[in-house]
This record gives sequence, C-alpha cells and structure tokens, in this order.
Amino acid sequence: MRIEEDVLGTIEVADGCYWKSQTQRSLENFPIGKEKMPEPLIRAFALLKLSCARANLRSGIITSFQEAAIAHVCRRILDGELRDQFPLSVWQTGSGTQTNMNLNEVITTLGNQFAGTDILHPNDVVNASQSSNDTFPSALHIMAVMEIKDRLLPALETMAECLRTLESRFAGIIKIGRTHLQDATPLYLSGEVSGWRSMIEHSQHQVLDTLPYLQELAIGATAVGSGINSPEGFDALFCRILSQETGIDFRPDPNKYHALTSKDACVFLSGALKGLAANLMKIANDIRWLASGPRCGIGELIIPANEPGSSIMPGKVNPTQCEAVTMVALQVMGNDASVGMAASQGNFELNVFMPLIAENLCQSIRLLADASDSFTRRCLSGLEANRPVIESNLENSLMLVTCLNPVIGYKKAARAARTAHEQGITLKEAILSLGYLSGEEFDEYVQPEKMVHPLS
Repeated sequence: MRIEEDVLGTIEVADGCYWKSQTQRSLENFPIGKEKMPEPLIRAFALLKLSCARANLRSGIITSFQEAAIAHVCRRILDGELRDQFPLSVWQTGSGTQTNMNLNEVITTLGNQFAGTDILHPNDVVNASQSSNDTFPSALHIMAVMEIKDRLLPALETMAECLRTLESRFAGIIKIGRTHLQDATPLYLSGEVSGWRSMIEHSQHQVLDTLPYLQELAIGATAVGSGINSPEGFDALFCRILSQETGIDFRPDPNKYHALTSKDACVFLSGALKGLAANLMKIANDIRWLASGPRCGIGELIIPANEPGSSIMPGKVNPTQCEAVTMVALQVMGNDASVGMAASQGNFELNVFMPLIAENLCQSIRLLADASDSFTRRCLSGLEANRPVIESNLENSLMLVTCLNPVIGYKKAARAARTAHEQGITLKEAILSLGYLSGEEFDEYVQPEKMVHPLS
C-alpha cells in the first residue's frame, strides 16, 4: 500500500493501482452494484484528454513535455491497455466527477513515469482548461457518436442488405396477408420483407439524424457554462483537434449553459434507439409467428435450426434468435424511459444524472448492434419460404372474395364468404351455390396474381 494525500487528508491506495486519492475515495464511498463505467466512455475520455492536452499546448497552458506525457498514456488507453485502472461504479456522483478525476490521476501517474519526473498534476495540468462538468457530457457525446458509427450503423446496414437479398430470393411468391391477426388479401412475400427492410432503413436515417446534435460538445463551458479558467477559443480549438483525430466533425455547443444542463440530444438518440427496438420487435415477432409450427402453426417460413429447442421434446426448433431480439428490444425501451427521466433533472446549471445516461445509452447501442448482427447471421440469412404451406393457405383463404367487390358488390361477397365458412366449403363452391357467378367467371375474376397491385 502507499499513501495518497488530498484536501481531506490521507488515504491508502494499493500498489499496482495508478489512480490517486479521489478515485480511491470513490471506490470506498460508492460500493453500489456491479455496473462499472462503460469501456467506450473511458475511450472517449482518453480522446478528450488527448485533444485537451494538444489544445492546451497550442494555447500556451502546458509544455510540449507535458503534452507528450499525457498523449503517451492516452494512446495506451485507446490501444485497450489499462482497463483495470478505471474501476469506478456507474452509481457515483451524478456529474461523473470521480471518473474525470480517475482519468486525470491515472494519466498523471503513468505520464510522470514516462517522463521520469513529476511534470503532471491531475488538476493543474491534465485537467487544465476543463471541469468535470464539461468533460463528462463531452465524453458522453463522443462515446455515443463513436459507438453509433463504429457498431450500430454497420450492423444495421448488414441487416438491410440481407433483407434486400431475401426480397430477391422471395420474388414472385404470393401469400395471404393478415391484418388484426385475421386473413386478409394477398401480397408478395417479397413485399412483406420489403416492409421489414424499410423499417431498418428508416431507423438508420433516424439514428443518423441525431448525430448533428451529439456532435455538439460542452467543452469550454467549465463549471457552470461561463468558461471560467478556460482560454478564449479553447472550445473551437479542441473540436478542431478532436475532429482531426477521429475524422468526425465535432463542434462546440453554441450555448454552453444548454450544454451543461440539457441532455436533449441524448433523449433524441434514445428515442431513435427505442424506435429501432420497436421495429426489430415487430420483425422478430412476424418471423416467429410466420414460422410457427411446423405443422400446427402458420408455418409459411422456415427458420434455421441453430440448436436443439427443448430438453424434453426431440426435434423441436425454437425461434431463439427472435426471442433474444425481443428481449433486447424491451431492455432498450426500459433504458429509454430512464434516460428521459434523467434528462428532465437538469437543475439550474448542471444535470447530475449523466453516468446513468451514459450507461443506458452505451448498453442500448451495444445490445442493438450485437442483437442485429446475430439476428442477421443466425436467422435472417437462413430464412426459407415454405411454398406448399403458403400456396395452401392462399388457396383456402376466404378473403380472396375481396376482388369480387367490383363484380358482385360488397354485400353478396360478404354473404359468399360467410356461407363458405359456415358450410366448410370453398369460396368457389359458395359462389356457385348462391348463383352469383359461373365457374368460368369465378376463375376469370379470382386470380391472386391480379390482387397484389392496384387495378390497371
């Protein structure tokens, strides 16, 4: 053990831990839950500290030796090292102050080791021109943007491309439609799949729509939005440096008071994620219903047999990928409710629910990305049409009578459908028994391939 000192006194820190007193106090004061600050947030903080050091160097706040030491440690963090040095709970101070100081302290200790002398201080050098109040919301936004671009959007594009392939594979297959869980008029199976594909494309665009707001950063606001202890133009300089480092157009939030107290960009993103979750829920439910059976359900689709479905029933194949996606969807919807409530608590000059927002957004993005990828590879890509069942259901549907509305009228068509259902006969037999049409006329008008598009 070694002794670290701060304004509250001394505290013991274990050898091998590169943090100092504030991190240690947080560890001891917040032994709550198992959720640790998300690794993507720590990476975002490393990018932030690296960019701040460069901006401080150009502003004459720190020396080139100090900047080099900070950069060295930040690069190690970005390379995936030192993960065990960031052990703090999500359930800490609502501004994330201890996590900001955790970064400052670890960078200081290892930066001084790198330099061979004590040239860094966690507050005076590594945190120069900053406050926890503007670094945490900035890192939160950086994390969200990076996770969206690196994880979520690629997974969604892969799914959309797979659905486009399914559309092509299912071209020309006519099936019965369903509304209110009841038989409806026919449609192309490819048309049904195109609806799923369009859902994913719409979700892609909606997530993309959140990026301009997330790319506005709070940096330069320091403690309350006034920018105290930050040099003029620091925010713009920082954003230029960060943009060069990441290839993403980050910008200063034009109103720093808004940047500290409002989390509306996070709510906007969370809403888009909830919309995606709702779309994924619908697609997964459609597939598991259409694949239900194989003999006593709908059975129009065949899902891949990825694993044995039952510990007691041999040969059972369950829609497990669909179930995983729907559980993820519910978790994301719950996360969204928490994010919305947390964002409403921006009292005066600061929101103090930011670690919760960071945890929920990170979890939602990663769950949606991972679930989408798994669902695409292990379910969608192997989906098959059960043509005999599709054709049988289409042939037996009473809703084919809809095309006769212009011919015999709605009232007679309804009577024919009811008669067929009550007597257990075909629609054609009902039409003939009621004398509405001849057999030749029925065959001329009732053709499913003519019912899958508007009248010409």
